[in-house]
Amino acid sequence: MDTSEKTAVFDRVLQTEGYCFRGLAQPFPTHFHGHYVLGLVEGGIRELACRGQTWTLRPGSLMLLSPGESHACTQQEGTLDYRSANVSIEAMLTLAAGLTADGKLPVFSSPVVEDFPLAQQFHAFHRRLMAGDSAAAEEALLLFLSGLLEPAASAPAPEPCRAEAAAARIFIQEHFAQRISLDQLCRHTGLSKSTLLRAFTREVGITPYRYLETVRVNEAKVLLERGVPPLEAALKTGFSDQSHFTNCFTRHIGLPPGMYQNIRNERGETDGLPD
Repeated sequence: MDTSEKTAVFDRVLQTEGYCFRGLAQPFPTHFHGHYVLGLVEGGIRELACRGQTWTLRPGSLMLLSPGESHACTQQEGTLDYRSANVSIEAMLTLAAGLTADGKLPVFSSPVVEDFPLAQQFHAFHRRLMAGDSAAAEEALLLFLSGLLEPAASAPAPEPCRAEAAAARIFIQEHFAQRISLDQLCRHTGLSKSTLLRAFTREVGITPYRYLETVRVNEAKVLLERGVPPLEAALKTGFSDQSHFTNCFTRHIGLPPGMYQNIRNERGETDGLPD
């Protein structure tokens, strides 16, 4: 009896499938895919046959397969806990612009990578992919691919691009209530996605999407303190709906918007009492 748990999503913006497997014991015969497969083992030990070699996948191992790359895998110990993303060739070609020396599709030097920081970056990307947060997932995927491909890139290191990062920061501050995409920021600054992402993160300390979220939450706090209802505050600060606003606000502040507003109102009333 199969007791494994399987979860799958499809992000239409990224044209990427996301999968989570828990307790999987199923072997897979030799096969190949028409897309890129990026995976992270989180539990169990599995053997991967690929490129004429046998590789051992353990918790923390990254598996990287290019389209058309034949492989087979079998479980060796325990059951497999695994998260993966299937990235279409078209999506990878867009993502690779600025990451590879010639802007062409990436070729992974090894199908298995043992790198803890890279594994953490992939995990961060995958959580956002499974949550349906396309903008944050795209940023996290670009950061992961940048860390993965940069050591093999022959292109010279990019310039700091401080002026462009500052321009992107100002654009976000002035247009936070509107829908802002990474493509839009790239058109505004004249930089590729990967270059802008690296420059902005280096200069500001967080990614453009996280900066946008922070600006929106800070502006929403001001509105809540003025007594604006949470739903209205969400819409005025660019959040797509109240659920997204509540999740983001709670993640940043530690309290949901309604509770924060109640606390501020109570404090304001208390502060207004005579001595």
